[in-house]
Amino acid sequence: MADILIGKGDSQVHLLGKFGNRHGLIAGATGTGKSVSLMVLAEGFSRMGVPVFLADVKGDLAGLCQVGTASEKLHARVAQIGIESYQNEANPVVFWDLYGALGHPVRTTVSEMGPSLLSRVLELNDTQAGVLDIVFRLADDEGLLLIDLDDLRALLGFIAEHRAEVSAKLGLVSAPSIAAIQRQLLRLESDGGKFFFGEPALELNDFMRQDMSGRGIINVLAADQLILKPRLYSSFLLWLLSELFENLPEVGDLEQPKVVFFFDEAHLLFDDCPPALLQRVEQVVRLIRSKGVGVYFCSQNPDDVPDTVLGQLGNRVQHALRAFTPRDQKAVRAAAETFASNPNLDVAKVITELAVGEALVSTLQDKGVPMPVQRALIAPPRCRMGAISPEERQIQRMRSPVGGKYDTAINRESAYEKLAARAQAEGQRAPVPSAAPSANTGPAPTPNATAEEANPITKKLSEWMFGTSRRQGAVEAMAKSAMRTAGNQLSRKLLRGVLGGLMK
Repeated sequence: MADILIGKGDSQVHLLGKFGNRHGLIAGATGTGKSVSLMVLAEGFSRMGVPVFLADVKGDLAGLCQVGTASEKLHARVAQIGIESYQNEANPVVFWDLYGALGHPVRTTVSEMGPSLLSRVLELNDTQAGVLDIVFRLADDEGLLLIDLDDLRALLGFIAEHRAEVSAKLGLVSAPSIAAIQRQLLRLESDGGKFFFGEPALELNDFMRQDMSGRGIINVLAADQLILKPRLYSSFLLWLLSELFENLPEVGDLEQPKVVFFFDEAHLLFDDCPPALLQRVEQVVRLIRSKGVGVYFCSQNPDDVPDTVLGQLGNRVQHALRAFTPRDQKAVRAAAETFASNPNLDVAKVITELAVGEALVSTLQDKGVPMPVQRALIAPPRCRMGAISPEERQIQRMRSPVGGKYDTAINRESAYEKLAARAQAEGQRAPVPSAAPSANTGPAPTPNATAEEANPITKKLSEWMFGTSRRQGAVEAMAKSAMRTAGNQLSRKLLRGVLGGLMK
């Protein structure tokens, strides 16, 4: 049975491959060794042949692609834990970056992101989010592709010009709501959203690769700049979870996961998370294990993760916490209560005493029963523990099997191009013939004809978008007739007054 040696307490502590899809948590204060534990698990899954995705927030996980350096201290720890056939080695790594600078660009389309997540990215209120729902509905009804931010901006502009028709058909759309969405789009674009939305869009199969030797590829997302935009970062991770859940088939319990995801700075996923979205996350985490996906959250405190999600995390690695404040003391008690009890261990006391490289560990064992928590010395990773140079990153990127697919952006015809073409057609006006109409052009427009009757292109565009022509209704026609009558009467009175004055 495949397993991962995490470390050694009273005995060696292993994570069994067959329970790798039961999710997990790596927690602890800054500088206590969370990154090392993450690297150990990532390497272990890779050796099993399981692809891994992780976000590199500080830049120190990039060392997974380089061979580690042997030292006396490292060999002493290897001997103390009892690791057999330990050898420093590199891992197969592919680098990704939403901005395209430190890895292959990661893109998705506006349509794939969907209105719910996009509303969260844009920090819209309920009214504005409702308008965004209408925008997506109109795009679907009319077959307009929303690929990048230009497409969304173009469709918002069209709706602003035709608010009355859109409101009558799909619901009230106000000018202030459209303006608010447009302002937030500008902000998102400046934050880097223009790089994230586009094509070629990421295909999940490219996150689920093995190398030629059968080892799982470790996909490292450069997030040192992305983390400065927490809404964009968290929404990307939520989108990724949703895509996996919606597209992967049911496989039940396997001997090992199909893919494992590590989400660092997990609290950003849940800060200010709307209840409906939180419910969606909980549903995905609960059900995605049956699709062979393991999800591991990394954060400073266990209470950064909502209880409804925390209850789904069967494998725990808890590094030291510091109880300096009332909130810290509460976090210590909460962390202690989540472990399977060990009568020989005062968990709440030990959490504050753990040294760097130590952790409280509890994993699922036979029949899915959590083992009693142990105070364990964490095994060292076999790769380099630290950052890499730009030259090393570039060499790794050149060796990537997917670089030719994603490094060059493409821009196919979508909503922006189609609406621009139709606006140009709408702006054209049919010439008014000076003589009698020819047999081929039809009757000339009458002096009272509307602009749409005079311009069949405009008329057809209106009918295509809204399903009906915008002819005058009976009430409108009566009102205009009354206004013309009143105007004629007023003109006659003025004319009579002027002529009367001249006759005197």
